[in-house]
Amino acid sequence: RDLAPLFSYFFLKGKCRYCGTPIHWRYPLVELITGLLFIALYYSLGLNLILLKYLLLACFLVVISFIDLEHYIIPNELVIAMLGTGIVMGLLTRELGLLSVLLGMLVPFAALTALALISSGGMGGGDIKLAGVTGLFLGWPQSIVALILSFFIAGIAGLIMLALKAKKRKDPIPFGPYYAAGIMISVFWGKTLLELYLAYAGF
Repeated sequence: RDLAPLFSYFFLKGKCRYCGTPIHWRYPLVELITGLLFIALYYSLGLNLILLKYLLLACFLVVISFIDLEHYIIPNELVIAMLGTGIVMGLLTRELGLLSVLLGMLVPFAALTALALISSGGMGGGDIKLAGVTGLFLGWPQSIVALILSFFIAGIAGLIMLALKAKKRKDPIPFGPYYAAGIMISVFWGKTLLELYLAYAGF
C-alpha cells in the first residue's frame, strides 16, 4: 500500500511511514501526470502495439521534463534509451515509413542545431538530441508540428514568468518540459492541427 501510485502519498499524508520525512511533491505529480497520459493514450489509440510505443514515449518525456526542470540537463542515457526504444517500436509497429522517420529526425535536429549556433548556445545539446530521437516516434511532419508547438508553449510560459517576476530576461529556461508538452500535443492532435493550418493557409 506504500507503493500505490498517488494514493500512497495522501494515505501517508505526504510523509514516510517509518521516519516521518516529508515526501517531495514531485513524486505524486509525476504519478498523476503519467497516469493521466496513460488513460488519454488508451482512449485515443486502443489496446495495441502503437499504444505501447506512445506509453513508453510518455514515460520518457515525463522523466526528462522533471530532470530538466530541476537540473537543466537532459541525460544522454535517457536519449540513448529513447533511441533504442524508438527503433525497436518502429520495427514492431511499422507505423511510419523510412522517409517519414528520417525527415522527422533530421529536420528538427538541424533546426535546433542551427538555432544553437546562431544563439551561441541558447539551445542545449540535450534538446537537440531529443529533437532527433523524437522523429523516430512521430515521423514527418508530426515532429515539426511538435517543435513549433513547443516554441509557442515556451514563449507563453516565458512571458508569464517574466510578468510574475519568477524569471529575469537573461535567466536560463529549461526547454525540455515545453518540448515534451509539444510532443504529446502532437501525438493527440498534431494531424488535426496541421490540417486546420493547411486549410486556413489555402493549401
